[in-house]
Amino acid sequence: MKQKLSIIVPCFHSERSLPVLMEAIVAENSWLNGYDYEVILVNSNPATIMTDTSVADKVYMEPLTLEYVARICRYERPDAIVPGLGGQTGLNLAMQLAKKGVLQECEIELLGTDARSIETAEDRELFKELCERIGEPVVPSRITYSVDDALEAVKEIGYPVILRPAFTLGGTGGGFAASDDELRHMMKNALALSPVHQVLVEKSIKGYKEIEFEVMRDANNTAITVCSMENLDPVGIHTGDSIVVAPCQTLTNKEYHMLRDSALKIIRALGVKGGCNVQFALDPQSFSYYVIEVNPRVSRSSALASKASGYPIARVSAKVAIGLHLHEIMLANTPACFEPALDYVVTKLPRFPFDKFTLASNRLSTQMKATGEVMSVGRTMEESLLKAIRSLESGQSHLHMPKFDSENMTTDELLAYVRSGTDDRIYAIAQLMWKGVDHSRICNITQIDLFFLDKIKLIVDFERELEANPQSLIHLREAKRMGFSDHYIAQLWNMPEDDVFAMRKQAGILPVYKMIDTCAGEFDSYVPYFYSTYETENESIVSDRPKLIVLGSGPIRIGQGVEFDYSTVHAIRAIQEAGYEAIVINNNPETVSTDYTTADKLYFEPLTLEEVSNIVEFEKPIGVIASLGGQTAINLAAPLARRGIKLIGTDCDAIDRAEDRNAFEEVVNRLNIPHPAGEAVTDVESGVSAAERIGYPVLVRPSFVLGGRAMEIVANEQMLRQYLKNAVSVDADKPVLVDKYYIGKEVEVDAICDGRQVFIPGIMELVERTGVHSGDSTSIYPPISISQKVRDIIADYTTRLGLGIGIVGLFNIQFIVDKKDNVFIIEVNPRASRSVPFLSKSTGYPLVSIATRVMLGQSLAAQGIKNMVPADKARIYVKAPAFSFEKLDGMDAYLSPEMKSTGEAIGYDDSLNRALYKALQASGVKMKQYGTVIVTLADEDKEEALPLVQRFYHLGFNIEATIGTATYLKKHGIRTRVRGKLSDGSDEILQSIRAGYVSYIINTRAILSGVHYDDGMAIRRCAVENGVTIFTSLDTVRILLDVLEETVPSISTINAK
Repeated sequence: MKQKLSIIVPCFHSERSLPVLMEAIVAENSWLNGYDYEVILVNSNPATIMTDTSVADKVYMEPLTLEYVARICRYERPDAIVPGLGGQTGLNLAMQLAKKGVLQECEIELLGTDARSIETAEDRELFKELCERIGEPVVPSRITYSVDDALEAVKEIGYPVILRPAFTLGGTGGGFAASDDELRHMMKNALALSPVHQVLVEKSIKGYKEIEFEVMRDANNTAITVCSMENLDPVGIHTGDSIVVAPCQTLTNKEYHMLRDSALKIIRALGVKGGCNVQFALDPQSFSYYVIEVNPRVSRSSALASKASGYPIARVSAKVAIGLHLHEIMLANTPACFEPALDYVVTKLPRFPFDKFTLASNRLSTQMKATGEVMSVGRTMEESLLKAIRSLESGQSHLHMPKFDSENMTTDELLAYVRSGTDDRIYAIAQLMWKGVDHSRICNITQIDLFFLDKIKLIVDFERELEANPQSLIHLREAKRMGFSDHYIAQLWNMPEDDVFAMRKQAGILPVYKMIDTCAGEFDSYVPYFYSTYETENESIVSDRPKLIVLGSGPIRIGQGVEFDYSTVHAIRAIQEAGYEAIVINNNPETVSTDYTTADKLYFEPLTLEEVSNIVEFEKPIGVIASLGGQTAINLAAPLARRGIKLIGTDCDAIDRAEDRNAFEEVVNRLNIPHPAGEAVTDVESGVSAAERIGYPVLVRPSFVLGGRAMEIVANEQMLRQYLKNAVSVDADKPVLVDKYYIGKEVEVDAICDGRQVFIPGIMELVERTGVHSGDSTSIYPPISISQKVRDIIADYTTRLGLGIGIVGLFNIQFIVDKKDNVFIIEVNPRASRSVPFLSKSTGYPLVSIATRVMLGQSLAAQGIKNMVPADKARIYVKAPAFSFEKLDGMDAYLSPEMKSTGEAIGYDDSLNRALYKALQASGVKMKQYGTVIVTLADEDKEEALPLVQRFYHLGFNIEATIGTATYLKKHGIRTRVRGKLSDGSDEILQSIRAGYVSYIINTRAILSGVHYDDGMAIRRCAVENGVTIFTSLDTVRILLDVLEETVPSISTINAK
């Protein structure tokens, strides 16, 4: 009988740890199985490749709470749990299991780092005592458990201070306070967010350099440093939000070895077995430093360090956890006790959501705001930085942002702007240098090291020189060596990008590809992991095998997450099974597709026309797959096709028929499929005229966008004019779509077309009605309330559209079903969608593998698929969205057509309500069974909301409401406490929220009338700041009540019935 090894892995909240965790799980499953281990995986995120049943022996996609994991432990009785591979979530759960006695009860051992070591590293006071005992300096601080404690602490420490809540992810709830008022405000939130209600009040060391060391230790006390990393931003900005460079660029030899020795001393003193991250603050004016914190686990930084060095941190950690020593673990060319050497520069840039949420503050602090990141590799700092900038897909191809140009901001305004860390500060710094501001002055203001500022200045200075010498081959060669893109060179020389590409090609100015192999070429090796640079020696060997290139999806951001990495990985496997060489191009260190063991070859490059074209020229593949990497990849399809590069699967004409408004309307009209009336407009007046013809309310959005960006429901002409003037830039090149807004049920389908037949594995019903982005809706498979007639119509329309558009492979369709069972098509996405992993896991059909084989020419029939619309599964599967509103100041929590969720979780059961309950729990909704419900409703929602509020009332909840809503509820027999309106000068409702007794808030706004009040936004923001669950859709409230009524006993008098 196999021993059972349970691996606790993180849910959606710590998705940033996915690649290292996946790497470990692959290692556990393939390598450990050889030693008779059974691997059990627990994770509630359906979007990841990690939760595929092929990854582990058993996969439990249950909520990651003590209750559920304890039940799994009691049922499975594993011999051990590996706590250090599941990010902070896994670590917290392991500690809870230990403290509650579950591990002792079930005789389960913690492998790798033990509970005492974890507690010492995670508990601020214990860690401080350890550092003092071994002579390592720590920042003056005090553990606090209340606001009063904190106020006492600052009397001793002095302002400014930084708050660090214990056991939280990404610095959540932390920040700087410079006064008693700021401290009181931040402390309450920090205490609420810490699972142990403990906050470290620490002396601020803003301005110090922030340095990280990723270290590894085994049970034999052998310890090495895997990688050193340096934040471009000084201490004060979360490392996840900072530009990070590896290896460290500005440390002297003495500083480097001082911190390296400290990191090794700490990991040995803690007794960590496996990977560990140590963060330091280094005084730039002296050799003094402080230990900031230690993460006794693989982390978000581990993913970067692993990809930057080529050292598989989590895989080695997994083997160390079961007792192997580093010298016994062989990597590609050296044993794991060999410290990696880097002969290149790696730059990580964070990807922020501020392009979607323009009202949210882009000021950076110790609380992480980035949704993802990109990594780039170059021979120089300049090359690496510029490659990273164009990898971000934020509209910039160079170190230049028009908002900072002279006509928009003065020098004084720029100097004031760069004082604070923001997502775009580096562009403002470049503009200051362009204006001639001395970089030593910028250094004094920003505390950014002169080394990095010198590199920015070199780029700016050469940009002037390049612009002054158009079409100079000498300057072109130097520009490419420095990392300038063809796109930006074309801008400077006022010529098409294709002409720059042709000029380079003719002059032989082509990149070579260097290998990332952990040992900087000191030993003979071949690791299929490459980056481009403009030198002479090429290290990538082109095979004579037929090959296919798969385009990845770039950085994780709202609307495009790890779902597309799931698709990429499955496509790679299918391509390899079909006998082809699979090549991946991607730039995201947080993905499994960028693990060099996943594909036959990995190119860590920007996903741009230039870089993809260069690799195609070099590798000469059969073709490129662009339909699995989200909108990033699909946007490259047409430019690649124009350069004569063959697309595998859906071609450009079909993509155009799905995404171009006029072409799509021709298709649906020809197929006689109903769709909301709509027009594409190119100026304000044509938009107003179109809306008058269509009839208000209308749904407006830019064409070709991701995640419903800037999508809005508009109720009248005034709102429309405001939207067209302020929310978007509308012109002939950027049309805005104006569609009739229908209220109805939204239904979603993922399907596969092979040119002859269309396979529809399942239909998903969305809980929230139209008006909420599908990515923010709760999704249910199989559908629970649509008729067989509607199902048949949806299957018919899907089949006709797949064949009529010319899809070859996966596609996604969204429908509206009205009260009369009329079905309208909203849109067709001619690519893999966000819902593919969820539907694949729910139905049991490997959709991406099937679609990839279709793209390679194998029909659905040849794959043995006979029934094009298979029967529904017996169990109910629910996908619930997860939000991170608390991390973005100024972001409105109201759900709308613009997507706002940052993750998702799954719940499944034979009962719908139990499946809903598990999904809501797993997604982070606080399921409270008592307390107060605050209700503030738009007039148009009161009648529909009344029975919902009555149900809360009958469950024993107290009801509070603003005057208009309260009057309506009282009139219908609900005892309601009246709270004054904010617009009338009362803050009673905010005081209620802050008091801590409010369990839920129901807040709606008028969609049909378009009358919105600032009160609602203030209430929603206060709810987010105080950790109160808020619902802005009555449909979500309805399913919550369905769940509560099944789990909460009702109250009544004995003779009520």
